[in-house]
Amino acid sequence: MEVALVRLFLLFLALAGPAMAEGVQAGDTAWMLMSTALVLLMTPALAFFYGGLVPQKNVLNTMMMSLASLGVVGILWVVCGYSIAFGGSHPLIGDTSFFLLKNVGLEAKGNIPHLLFMMFQGTFAVITAALISGAVIGRMRFEAYLLFIASWSLLVYAPMAHWVWGGGWLAGMGALDFAGGTVVHINAGIAALVVTLTLGPREEHGRVAMLPHNVPFVLLGTAL
Repeated sequence: MEVALVRLFLLFLALAGPAMAEGVQAGDTAWMLMSTALVLLMTPALAFFYGGLVPQKNVLNTMMMSLASLGVVGILWVVCGYSIAFGGSHPLIGDTSFFLLKNVGLEAKGNIPHLLFMMFQGTFAVITAALISGAVIGRMRFEAYLLFIASWSLLVYAPMAHWVWGGGWLAGMGALDFAGGTVVHINAGIAALVVTLTLGPREEHGRVAMLPHNVPFVLLGTAL
């Protein structure tokens, strides 16, 4: 992740200079930099949203589940997740062509630098894993959740992203997903449902009223 941040800093320097890689459009790059920052902001926003909805005793654990996704999924995305999702042309899964960001630099990927495209896609991987945390609050320990999102992001999310966004079999059938309806929301929703059915109801379900702890947190998270 540190390497990715250094390369992103170099991208800012490149934008400030007179020359960019062939095929890179300054306007598109500036817009995608802002879009990447906004999607990344959704993860701490989700932490506030979920944190405000749960009882007070679950606030810290709930918010950390969202924020931990930034570290766990973010690192895995740089190491191999991006390569699984966008490497190669196999219809089911990517290859190792982008492992540890090999062959990912400031060269053009469409109209923007390849590194920026990788970072933008990584923000979706992070928020998708964080979305599932709403289903495991009060059902799963924090350590188990970290292991779960690490495994799920590589075994489920990255292949699904490859199917739709990486030129996989769904893309070959003409599937279009402009805002993550399939890769993010359906994917996270099904994962949350499976986890809920597997783990069963929360220990205090039906015995204690689980009232929202902080409504302003909910409003703040919604606004962000």
